[in-house]
Amino acid sequence: MKILLLEDDFTLSKEISAFFTTKGFECFPYYDGSLLLKKYFPYEYDLIVLDINVPGTNGIDVCKGIREVDKKTPIIMLTAFSEIDDKLSSFDSGADDYLVKPFHFKELYARISSLLRRKDIPQQMEKKITIQDLEILEDDMKVFRSGEEIKLTPKEFKLILILAHAKGKVLSKQFIAEKLWDYHIETNQNTIEVYINFLRKKIDKDHETKLIRTKVGYGYYLSDQE
Repeated sequence: MKILLLEDDFTLSKEISAFFTTKGFECFPYYDGSLLLKKYFPYEYDLIVLDINVPGTNGIDVCKGIREVDKKTPIIMLTAFSEIDDKLSSFDSGADDYLVKPFHFKELYARISSLLRRKDIPQQMEKKITIQDLEILEDDMKVFRSGEEIKLTPKEFKLILILAHAKGKVLSKQFIAEKLWDYHIETNQNTIEVYINFLRKKIDKDHETKLIRTKVGYGYYLSDQE
């Protein structure tokens, strides 16, 4: 398997590359975000690791650039920043995961393994989901309400899919966090409230019938019925 690495710290880049090699991966390191984008070809790699604070184009914008042509290759962000706004920016740019420096290589490997497992699981899901006037097109990663397309970030789209696949069942914040990020972290549970509010503003705000609902003390569900 091939891993694309963007890390401007030469020593750390060598250490990460060497670690990936011991795990049987081929690692292709870059030190400049602009150069990486110029060389990138869609779906050429199995997984992408991006540092945020790099020369040229920063990791957030690199992630956005990749997502314009490649919606599916897993991306994990490596950064010294740990503020919630930085995490949200990473996820909104299309990243699948986020790891704060300094980190243990074992944790990095666990995150990568989780993303690769998810990538390789065959998707036995409906291609189109309809709930009242809401339509979700999974393959195209598009959402429509009353025939009008709603622009969602990759994480928002994944969240609406998690709710839609539950078919009206109430999902706890813990369950949603584990599905959304593939592992359990307390701060991610808290962030679910933020993403639910993002979705409500985009999907429900201008419509009389609200679809994203809360069962107080239990969690969230997607339904046109109270």
